[in-house]
Amino acid sequence: MTGYGKTEITFRTHKLICEIRSLNSKTMDLSVRLTPALRARELELRTIVSQRLERGKVDLFISEESAISNQSSVVSPVNWAAAKEYARQYTEQFGSPVPAEVMASILRFPDVLKQQEDTSDLTDEEWSDIQAMLNKALDAFIAFRTQEGAALQAMFTEKLDGIADLLAQVEPFEKGRVAKIKERLEQNLAQLSAETQAQIDRNRLEQEMIYYLEKLDITEEKVRLTNHIKYFRETMLAEGNGVGKKLGFIAQEMGREINTLGSKSNQSEMQIIVVKMKDILEQIKEQVLNVL
Repeated sequence: MTGYGKTEITFRTHKLICEIRSLNSKTMDLSVRLTPALRARELELRTIVSQRLERGKVDLFISEESAISNQSSVVSPVNWAAAKEYARQYTEQFGSPVPAEVMASILRFPDVLKQQEDTSDLTDEEWSDIQAMLNKALDAFIAFRTQEGAALQAMFTEKLDGIADLLAQVEPFEKGRVAKIKERLEQNLAQLSAETQAQIDRNRLEQEMIYYLEKLDITEEKVRLTNHIKYFRETMLAEGNGVGKKLGFIAQEMGREINTLGSKSNQSEMQIIVVKMKDILEQIKEQVLNVL
């Protein structure tokens, strides 16, 4: 399930920003990018995230923003050799001394102005603040997922209602279908010659006709599909791990019943209804992957 959470705190001379993002994944796939001061704590940060999130392709970013002006800043060393080389190339190219504004730009080049990384050990208070920051970002992340889950539940309810409505539309066609099939069979028999009709075993014919009509009966499929829809609704409201997988299994069973309805439907109106059911079910299957 997708999700996003962000928070920030003041950390030493910088602003520390924590972001958590996720995409769909069947397992927990956690990627971590940390500021140098926190790299020694990566395992502990991973543990905090893994304890609160079940699965997903999760990215954790903790980065530092520019130095805070109202606090003592860390002086960044200048690579004077690189700065002189840039100045020399400028003079050689343009035949004039380097203007002050150009020199100021040179001193901001990445290989000239090297940011000093603060990798000193964290104090207990700093580590506590960072843990609180991460948990706050996780709270926002989980709230985002909860909101998305409510939207998914509403969507599933709408789609299930659609399948149930289509299933109800099958009934009017089903009532007259068997009678029409039986009538057609009898008309075909009537066209046989009198000699052939005399040789037919009427009892056996009745048995075969009953067997054939039973093969076209869709009562069981309708009952099972209705039960699957009901079970899907109940499972949506369940809590705990593996709900998404269970919903996926139920959707597969719904697909089997709908396919059987289609194979037994020998009327174009019923087949159109079955196609509409399949279309709605595919939409459900796509979104089930977003459920934990």
